Amino acid sequence: MPRPAPWFSRLAGLTSQFAPPSAGTAAELAADRAVPGLAGLPRAAWHRVRADAFGAEPRGERLARIRRSPNFADGAFRNPVPTRRLVYERSPLEITRAQLSGDKTRRAPAAAVPVHRLLPADLAAPPESGLRLTWLGHATVLAEIGGRRVLIDPVWGERCSPFAWTGPKRLHPVPLPLSELGPVDVVVVSHDHYDHLDMATVQALIGTGTVFAVPLGVGAHLEHWGVPVDRIVELDWWESAEVAGLTLTATPARHYCSRGPRTSSLFLWASWVVSGGGHRIFHSGDTGYFPGFAEIGRRLGPFDATMVQVGAYSDFWPEVHMTPEEGVQAHLDLGGELLLPIHWCTFNLALHPWEEPVERVVAAARALGAQIAVPRPGKPFEPTDPPALRLWWRAVTASPVGTEPPTGAAEEAETPKAAGTAGTAGPAPSTSEAREQVTELSEQISKSVR
Repeated sequence: MPRPAPWFSRLAGLTSQFAPPSAGTAAELAADRAVPGLAGLPRAAWHRVRADAFGAEPRGERLARIRRSPNFADGAFRNPVPTRRLVYERSPLEITRAQLSGDKTRRAPAAAVPVHRLLPADLAAPPESGLRLTWLGHATVLAEIGGRRVLIDPVWGERCSPFAWTGPKRLHPVPLPLSELGPVDVVVVSHDHYDHLDMATVQALIGTGTVFAVPLGVGAHLEHWGVPVDRIVELDWWESAEVAGLTLTATPARHYCSRGPRTSSLFLWASWVVSGGGHRIFHSGDTGYFPGFAEIGRRLGPFDATMVQVGAYSDFWPEVHMTPEEGVQAHLDLGGELLLPIHWCTFNLALHPWEEPVERVVAAARALGAQIAVPRPGKPFEPTDPPALRLWWRAVTASPVGTEPPTGAAEEAETPKAAGTAGTAGPAPSTSEAREQVTELSEQISKSVR
């Protein structure tokens, strides 16, 4: 087999790193061009290697609508607050050095993740409360709400990558084959990153007749992959659509879009609110912490449940992914009743230990008096009757030799009294007290798991 050309090797390496970009200012785009491997990629070579998985650029009326968006300025979508793509002291090479020098054994489970093998029978009867959630791993959630089925950020692929031979590989199997899922009324996509938008999964869902709800611009990818245009609903922030008797609203998030080696400027990212049947849920997608969560809560909340990103954070990209503590604060800002932590467990996308996000989120929820559910992937539950908190991940965690597991809610883990909670005794602390507690907890837990 001939050896790949140097530009192709650089592209493959970039797709396996997935370092988050952001808002797309002129300075940020210039920084992208300064990243090793981007500036040296000839345009003709890029077009030769461009695969269907990269999607397509918006054109025609879709592009005109993008340019009319109040969130689009100077040729790019903007974040709700100033946002840096990456943070480093000297050069982007610091990220690569950190990836190569870190303890890779801690970034994956030490044994098979105890996935719940979801069967069609588990979902045959409608939820008694009218709302049931099934976390399928990473950011993928099946929400049964108002008598309808909503599939959020569905990824069934073995790798979150445009290529089958490189990129982050799944750390546990999907809890059920896509062919066993049954009918879906709406597919909701938060943004176009590979761990949230998977081409093969989308194409497999086309035959179900489902409607796809996506942020502005992302419909270009779906149409390129064969989704009929009349089954694509594209929304800007704060826009709503009625689909299958549900109300879907795209809400702001602090992130970015990109499916290639250059930061995309024509695709919007979003969090989502789904309401119907007297229930309301929130899905964060990927986002950094920002004051907008409180506004979403005021305008569209309160929420029966929030599904909030708590993993794949890093000091190198602190403004586009939340830490677990920030995720809990976002849940409280939103006015959420129950927190379902997502965006951890399934893919190795950051330098932190595999179990660190869930340990920290449990501790932070306990400190702030937030109700939390941490089911095994594939285990359905109703937010009105959440499962008891069981620290199932500790059985497969690769703890460093000579250290004790970090504290979380072990004493409450097996007792019905604390079912679904991380500790709710006593009044919740004030915001300032809570932030101090969370900061202290974050430091203590980070030391104990590293």
